[in-house]
Amino acid sequence: MPRGDLAASMSHYYMMPDQLCFRKRLPLPGIYLLLILLTSCQKTEQQAETANRQAPTTIVSSDSGYQLLHYGKPYFIKGAGGISHLEELAACGGNSIRVWDDIDAGRILDEAHTLGITVMLGLWVEREMEGFDYDDRAAVERQYNRIRKTILRYRNHPALLMWCVGNEWAQDADNFKVFDEVNRLARLVHELDPGHPTSTAISPDSKRAIWLVSQRCTEVDILAVNSYGLTARLDEFFRGGGWTKPYLISEYGAPAYWEVPTAPWGAPDEPTSQQKVDFVRQFYRQYIASKPLNCLGAYLFYWGSKQEETSTWFSIFDEQRRQTPLVGLMQELWRGTKPTNRAPVIQQLLIDGEAVAHRSFAVSDTVHWAAIRVTEPERDSLRYEWVMKRRARSGSDYVGIPRPAIQGLITRSDKAIIQFRLPQNPGAYRLFVNVFDTHEHVATANFSFLVTAPQSRQ
Repeated sequence: MPRGDLAASMSHYYMMPDQLCFRKRLPLPGIYLLLILLTSCQKTEQQAETANRQAPTTIVSSDSGYQLLHYGKPYFIKGAGGISHLEELAACGGNSIRVWDDIDAGRILDEAHTLGITVMLGLWVEREMEGFDYDDRAAVERQYNRIRKTILRYRNHPALLMWCVGNEWAQDADNFKVFDEVNRLARLVHELDPGHPTSTAISPDSKRAIWLVSQRCTEVDILAVNSYGLTARLDEFFRGGGWTKPYLISEYGAPAYWEVPTAPWGAPDEPTSQQKVDFVRQFYRQYIASKPLNCLGAYLFYWGSKQEETSTWFSIFDEQRRQTPLVGLMQELWRGTKPTNRAPVIQQLLIDGEAVAHRSFAVSDTVHWAAIRVTEPERDSLRYEWVMKRRARSGSDYVGIPRPAIQGLITRSDKAIIQFRLPQNPGAYRLFVNVFDTHEHVATANFSFLVTAPQSRQ
């Protein structure tokens, strides 16, 4: 090659972005220097790629969308939200747990690491709807310093997958400063822990909510959505809100109590445990297993026992650690195998011979009867438990702990068919039935009813 052509060819070499770049035409003696520099740059690039592969968690993009890598290997999140039952999660084929704050984080991270699963660790961001004032700079700085300490404490834990800066903090937020603060906190994560990406969890209830995060929270790498029934509209909301980066579904599960039909007195109709199974199976196959563009995976809600409207609505386990049918379903969806022993299958709950979700009664001494129809896949013997509880007078029955049972109104509460009397105090109630097999499984159903004074029967 003529000298001029060689020199010309040398002028078109570029180093990778974020490295030294130049386009200077060199005389022949400088070619050797350039070759040395190019060799050095190639080594630097290889080292960078190696470091990237070895980073705990990274996000890569291609023509087929974004993908999560965990220590260089593709990692699709098969997760659940909760703080307990991690051994059961791993046994079902789950690979990640989501927690909302750093309470007991050390124990959770250690246990997760022992079981070979990861943790999406929440950095709790105070919410305006609960009284926090983002114009109070002293309070904001206290929160910032608290979160900084949490990042420094856990950033090198081998079970850490990513950080989640806040949960549903945008809901009912009128002060836009909260968006700016979430962005500042995400930037803090990048500065202190570049080996783990940042996410933030919102309820994607409108294009506007997503647009505000897109515009004001540019440091967030992954948008986490507690989407439930809104999942079908995510594509629409992402397009309208301008979100083009990766996302994950941070909460999904049984049809939520704000999404189902309600009785005239405001009590939502809770699906049976089998109806929840049927719903989650279809949901998972359509919106998660299909691996939509830019979706990094999902977390089922709630991997544990939780009182929210009822103690059974979202709970995947009961308070005695018995498994609902959703545990077996998740093994089927995550691992691809059915459990050797399955939970009872509730077919129908009957009240006075009718399949009704709710009913209103006038105060009386009338004896009513209830029956549960259930099948047992392995023909295990079954045990029944009927419980009556009062519901909150208005609004959602979110009380944190299960309501106490009302005594003395149910005859032989351990049978598939029982008789019951109404409470004499007007108000909203639920009649629950739990069905247990001999392998620590429980299936659930309940009936919502209102007791009214005789003159105001509905």
